Amino acid sequence: MLAVERRATRDVIGYCGLVDSGRGAKGQPELAFELLRRVWCQGYATEAALAVVDWARSSGYERLWATVWDWNIASRRVLAKVGFEETERTEVHAVHGTTLFTTRRL
Repeated sequence: MLAVERRATRDVIGYCGLVDSGRGAKGQPELAFELLRRVWCQGYATEAALAVVDWARSSGYERLWATVWDWNIASRRVLAKVGFEETERTEVHAVHGTTLFTTRRL
């Protein structure tokens, strides 16, 4: 995982990177990101995710995937902006709701 830092103020506002959560196919890491609420809806998640996707492509990965809660519309938009498509795969959690699985070919 990498810290997401604003250039102008140098403050850390979240993280973004690739993880091996064990839920995807071998050799297909999961894109993960989380930002502080005070910086939501300012484009930072999209910028960070694009940087990680570009790095993954240049590192030889062929496909990435990501999970997102079905109710998290903002994160679903970020994933769509950086080229992820929702699949039919889901997992239902009794408390948190439904997790959607997305994927992107590099």
